[in-house]
Amino acid sequence: MNRKSLGIHLMNRLSYPQKFTLIGFLFAIPLTLVMYLLISEINSRVDFSQKEIYGNQYLRPLRQLREYIPQLQLLNYQPLNTNLSLPDTRADLEAKMDANFQSLANTDRQLGNILMSSEKFNNLYQDWQNFKLRRSQWSVETCDLVYQRLAADINRLSAHVGDTSNLILDPDLDTYYLMDATLLKIPEIQKILSEIRLISQKNSLRSYATPKERAKLITWAGKLRELNQDLAINMEVGASNNPQGNLRPKLSEDVTKFNSVVEQLTGQIDKLIYPTALVEYYVYLDGSDRVMNSSFELWDETIKELDFLLQKRIDSFVAKKRIISIVVLITLAIVIYLFVSFYRSVMQTVFVLDEAAKKMASGNLDHKIILDNRDELGQVVGAFNKIADALVGANHKITVLNDRLKAENMRMSAELDVTRKIQQMLLPKDRELNEVIGLDIAGFMEAAEEVGGDYYDVLQHKGRVKIGIGDVTGHGLESGVLMIMVQTAVRTLLAYNEPDPVRFLSAINSVIYDNVQRMKCDKNASLALLDYEEGMLKLSGQHEEMIVVRCNGSVERFDTIDLGFPIGLDVDIAEFVAEKIVHLHSGDVVVLYTDGITEAKNMDKVLYGLDRLIEVIEINWQRSAAEIRHAVIKDVRSHIGEQKVFDDITLLVLKQK
Repeated sequence: MNRKSLGIHLMNRLSYPQKFTLIGFLFAIPLTLVMYLLISEINSRVDFSQKEIYGNQYLRPLRQLREYIPQLQLLNYQPLNTNLSLPDTRADLEAKMDANFQSLANTDRQLGNILMSSEKFNNLYQDWQNFKLRRSQWSVETCDLVYQRLAADINRLSAHVGDTSNLILDPDLDTYYLMDATLLKIPEIQKILSEIRLISQKNSLRSYATPKERAKLITWAGKLRELNQDLAINMEVGASNNPQGNLRPKLSEDVTKFNSVVEQLTGQIDKLIYPTALVEYYVYLDGSDRVMNSSFELWDETIKELDFLLQKRIDSFVAKKRIISIVVLITLAIVIYLFVSFYRSVMQTVFVLDEAAKKMASGNLDHKIILDNRDELGQVVGAFNKIADALVGANHKITVLNDRLKAENMRMSAELDVTRKIQQMLLPKDRELNEVIGLDIAGFMEAAEEVGGDYYDVLQHKGRVKIGIGDVTGHGLESGVLMIMVQTAVRTLLAYNEPDPVRFLSAINSVIYDNVQRMKCDKNASLALLDYEEGMLKLSGQHEEMIVVRCNGSVERFDTIDLGFPIGLDVDIAEFVAEKIVHLHSGDVVVLYTDGITEAKNMDKVLYGLDRLIEVIEINWQRSAAEIRHAVIKDVRSHIGEQKVFDDITLLVLKQK
């Protein structure tokens, strides 16, 4: 069966409600899967963007720390230059930093597991606490190193938050360049500005600079200019790649303002390339302060704009998810409506057909179905009406044929009954068995159908005793006729005193083979023949094993597979026939049987088996042949129970007197 026919076969085994339920599942599963994948993809993008917002939330308190650390560092040099003043005292700055650390700790408790930042934050906070405790013991140079370490820790924590919050992986150009400004460019610019402010604060009392200081200032100015240009270009690219056009103008104004003050500062420092130019540390300090303040304003505006765009993106994804859900639900509702309507239409037609079929079954063949269907179901109804018309005509023909069939069945039954009676008539009678000198013999044969294919016989002719048992393949009329042929051939050859087992079996095979070919059937038979004379058995032919229980209770089994060949299967079997001699002593029991006994099944499909047969014979071997036969048949029937008998059952028991 190919796949197509298998599918049709399986569908035809289902009722219409089951078919519609199956089709519904087959439709719903891919729709549900597609919807699940779409919603999952949208949710993953929402989660991605939400994690970026978490990153921005974490970066805000870090931004304050980045602002206060350089100011604290400058306070270390205020005693060296009393002309310079800073807006906050050390105590004020440390209080602000403690407040920011507290705010950062709250944020870390909320987002630390998501951003995996707790370890780095704890290290930063521990360094800050150690600094406050030991600051008074350290020199200015040591404090500078600690400030630099704190600033580096803040930058590392910022970079880590950028990595774990997906900010560094943002897929859109507008938000990517805003992230680049807040996470990379502006912090790097602020780091350079802190260096310029620090060197200006340290050396503000001098009006000259060493060549090394000049080189540092010029290098920082170059880096500052390069970063400023990159920032301007990136922000312009981000604005031009904002598809919704929802970037607010204040950000562009802040970028322009920041670029301007950076250019002013770098222009002032660039004068140092001339050896005779004066070093204006106060100007650098004031300019770097303005740029630093402008950078923090730009950072605040950029992070605000980034949050705005990310929230807009999330809102867009949520709106898409809502639209997809609505479209899918509307589609599903339409499909369900059509599905139910089609189902009701089909079931209505099925119901009408079922009612009409019941009326036809009750004998009302004139009933017609009227449905206003123009689809394939209407064609089915039309075909049903045509069948009803045909049945009316066919019913009469069937009635006539049925009468003929009854007469034919009666004739065939009579023929089968005659054949069965002939078989029973040909079986050896008890009187014949009792006349056999030296042997106590009991036989049994029961056909699975009216006519069996098993054979057994006990014949005497001029002092010779010929015992035969066989099994024609199958059962029924052909097998029964073939069994009669075998019995006739054996009796004929015995009458002509053929002593040689090879010629005896070859002659039987030749007759049966020719008849099988004429009958054009595929039957054949197993056949074993025993010649008995004064306690000696000569066994030839192929059949089931022969069982011998000696007078001391020992069991011998004689396999006949090499003593012959199936009768009627080949034109010549002479080369396969052999003979085996078995000597019997007083009390020895010989049992012959067909496979209807050993292959008898019970309700659990368990075979009776040869071992169980031997076991029953071993228990009863001291009894008469008839009693042994009765014990075996009783045990076989007990094993079969209520199971149907599938094969003929034949048993022949011989006991040496």
